[in-house]
Amino acid sequence: MEIRNIAIIAHVDHGKTTLVDKLIEAGQVENERERLTGDLIMDNNDLERERGITIVSKNVSVYYKDTKINIIDTPGHADFGGEVERVLNMADGVCLLVDAFEGPMPQTRFVLGKALSMGLKPLVIINKVDKDNCTPDEVHEKVFDLMFELDANEEQLNFPTMYGSAKNGWMSDDWTKPSDNITPLLDKILEYFEPKKKEKGNTQMLITSLDFSSYVGRIAIGRLNRGELKENMPVMLVKRDGTKEKHRIKEVFIYDGINRVKVKEVKEGDICAVTGLEGFEIGDCICDIENPEPLETIAIDEPTMSMLFSINDSPFFGKEGKFVTSRHIAERLEKELEKNLALRVEQTDKADKWMVYGRGVMHLSVLIETMRREGYELQVGQPQVLFKEIDGVKCEPIEELTIDLPESVSGTAVEAVSKRKGEMKNMEPKGDRMIITFEIPSRGIIGLRNFLLTATAGEAIMTHRFINYQPYKGEIPGRQNGSLISMEQGTAIPFSLNNLQERGTFFIAPGEEIYEGQVIGEHTRSNDLVVNVTKTKKLTNMRSSGADDKVKLAPPKVFSLEECLEYIQEDEYVEVTPQNLRMRKIILKENERKRAGNKK
Repeated sequence: MEIRNIAIIAHVDHGKTTLVDKLIEAGQVENERERLTGDLIMDNNDLERERGITIVSKNVSVYYKDTKINIIDTPGHADFGGEVERVLNMADGVCLLVDAFEGPMPQTRFVLGKALSMGLKPLVIINKVDKDNCTPDEVHEKVFDLMFELDANEEQLNFPTMYGSAKNGWMSDDWTKPSDNITPLLDKILEYFEPKKKEKGNTQMLITSLDFSSYVGRIAIGRLNRGELKENMPVMLVKRDGTKEKHRIKEVFIYDGINRVKVKEVKEGDICAVTGLEGFEIGDCICDIENPEPLETIAIDEPTMSMLFSINDSPFFGKEGKFVTSRHIAERLEKELEKNLALRVEQTDKADKWMVYGRGVMHLSVLIETMRREGYELQVGQPQVLFKEIDGVKCEPIEELTIDLPESVSGTAVEAVSKRKGEMKNMEPKGDRMIITFEIPSRGIIGLRNFLLTATAGEAIMTHRFINYQPYKGEIPGRQNGSLISMEQGTAIPFSLNNLQERGTFFIAPGEEIYEGQVIGEHTRSNDLVVNVTKTKKLTNMRSSGADDKVKLAPPKVFSLEECLEYIQEDEYVEVTPQNLRMRKIILKENERKRAGNKK
């Protein structure tokens, strides 16, 4: 049986998950038929469904005309660059999925650039051609321009294009002539991507992904480049640093539909999972025991941002989480390092604090959110950008930022980005919206999303990707307003909140439990203000007229995790528990804060 390994590249919400689900249905994975209706198979963890993004790549396979097509999902976001590189290592070619109205977007550009530089051939699929005002022909031109910009070679630029609507289940090579099913796309995949030439030689498999099962331990996943793998077969594991270890494979699995199926042996070209190996990492290579010839390992982009993780030491410590000690958090970070390639963790000189390095606020916030849902309690400091010294010059990471927003508010956005040392590179109208591209230091992006969403009443769409390091651009003004800080531990009383309303915006609701040093709101001025919202009304035995009118309170401002991380100042932490996100001062007592401030 022939095998094709195809990676799918698409921007958020361009229909990748729907398309893959339809391909699986078309390939008729019989035993899965009942389960497939109406549920998203690819983005199957809660975080992915809520955010509509792919974080961890998955594998599924479709059988069509005696060929097995392994479909590999790729994360679209540059923050998950570590995932992208190892996924593309398994692919023979890529399908680029583009929306017929929006055209190619910045996140697609990042993954497509990686794929073209690895010499993979692209097949373009223009989706949602049934949408109003869509322009499939213009989008086709834009895809060509983008490939040209990304230095695609002659063969790559000569790509075929399919048009269709994944939602309605059809594909065709002419968008004006819809077909009635999705098989033309499967036919095109078989015709355009030739089967990979079988290499002669002994076993070679680069481990590009890991899984864990409480029954069999760690599972190594990758594409068998040449040779074969059988159960109980002795192999040599060649590590990234060149050291060699002897191991024995226990069981071998291949992908069938969305399941892993145990088999006796695997032939070259197929994507498989192997159990029985110990102590391996992504980028290690499984080789022949007698004559090991390892493949080149995976190169990973460097982290650009760091955050301080520490145990929760607030007065509410241990009330909501299951895992609260430094040992729990250290073990969880160790476990994450095994499969999260772009992550680095360093123990600080204190046993309960770690510096965690990643590819951006989103990369790190996904880890924190996952830990929170698993029952962990922790505190996180303000995200810090990593500076580098290149030829004696202090340099910082620069990103390409694309903002898609209504034309009427585009001036506000340009002004805000310019203040943060951003340079405008391009401005392009699209209907009544404007798409503006900037180059901006990574520091300038922290907190920008919040500001833009407020300024544009939630209409702005912002994406960014790391480009390179450039000389330091100078100081960037931080948050303009100070914090409102709680003076006491207790319950927030509506009467007190009402009296303090003109002092700022509150982040807490009446009746909520708070503690001393917690950031409970934003001050209208630039300094921090300590307030007491636990004070009740003094009752006398003679009531004054009109004093008992109903209290009218503005609703509290509620932050998501990413918004909290972007909001806090350097002397503040975000306290993360399974039920709550709270912001607090690192030093909780006011007189101790003053003393520390005086020392500075």
